[in-house]
Amino acid sequence: MTAETVNVAIVGGGLMGREIAAAIQRWPALIDHPVRPRLTAVCDINPAAMEWFDEIDTVVTKTTDYHELLADDSIDVVYVAVRHDLHEAIYRDVIASGKSLLAEKPFGIDGAAAQAVLAAMAEHPEAFVRVSSEMPFFPGAQLAIDYVKSGALGTIVSARNSFLHSSDLDVNKPINWKRQVEFCGEAGVMNDLGMHTWHVPLRLGWVPETVYGVLQNLVPTRPGPDGSPVPCDTWDNATLHSWARHEGQLFPLTTETKRIDPGQKNTWEFEAIGLDGGVRFSTKNPKTVSVFTVTDVPGGGREQVWQQIDVGSQSVWPTVTGGIFESGFSDSILQMWAVFLAERHGSLGDRFGAARPSEAALTHAIYRAAATSHAEGRAVAP
Repeated sequence: MTAETVNVAIVGGGLMGREIAAAIQRWPALIDHPVRPRLTAVCDINPAAMEWFDEIDTVVTKTTDYHELLADDSIDVVYVAVRHDLHEAIYRDVIASGKSLLAEKPFGIDGAAAQAVLAAMAEHPEAFVRVSSEMPFFPGAQLAIDYVKSGALGTIVSARNSFLHSSDLDVNKPINWKRQVEFCGEAGVMNDLGMHTWHVPLRLGWVPETVYGVLQNLVPTRPGPDGSPVPCDTWDNATLHSWARHEGQLFPLTTETKRIDPGQKNTWEFEAIGLDGGVRFSTKNPKTVSVFTVTDVPGGGREQVWQQIDVGSQSVWPTVTGGIFESGFSDSILQMWAVFLAERHGSLGDRFGAARPSEAALTHAIYRAAATSHAEGRAVAP
């Protein structure tokens, strides 16, 4: 099989832009993938941010104006990682150009922006669009998802999905755009991290019927450019308590997004517990998945047991990496791109796919319900 060559452009040469570029360079690790991406162009308003991409010999275009990329007929796919307030305009322009788009979360600064992008998609169905969400592609996360889909939970008791870090623990950390409503959006940390906690629940069909939001702005000011305190007006932490349904059974679903969770680096956690079984996975221990069962213990009678399973390197798309080896963040990004391009190609089948625009748009309704709930002290329907 001859793989289809797809030329990729990156808009936003920051942290995630470089991660995506590195993932594309590791493409030969994938086995029998029908697509071969080539990173050919990069755009950033800061020329210095693009210097790193000089290390990649396939990059032939560097520009500070993304419209130049959209006018280039050789470019097939555009990945965009920019401030939330810029999402709507750039996403709509990419879609109108007919190119495929892998969009960063939250898919618009608010619900209105997300709906405007969906409208652009309806006008240009030839543009294939998905939303970035890499954490569910850890092998342990995939095992947990498959466990839930197998029906092993029985009657569900509860579920939780969290994304936790402590990058804002230092109260003297200077202000940046993610800490300002003007650029990040009123949803704050939910805009920035929320897709991490909703990709899997929504894909499992766990759409919240009501939401109770517990939101925190723990550091209301941060040092500005001259060192003077300026308002830091976004939510730092958000815990959403929801009622959702699993196989018709109403159950409590908790999602957490926290920028200030002391002791955490960048941890994604998923847990689902039922009367018949349960499963837990955390990227803090990426080799380990815990599975709950009730079993006969020799000499001890019938007992409740959490068993630990070591998972290897294999996720949605097979790789040359030995199955016994461990997986990490860069591997999950490679898997996300593998399924994005495979689905674009029509070759994904029933494998777990990248986050859909409709799912991203739904999260904005959830965040709005959470904010209303927090303000009014009651549960709110999205």
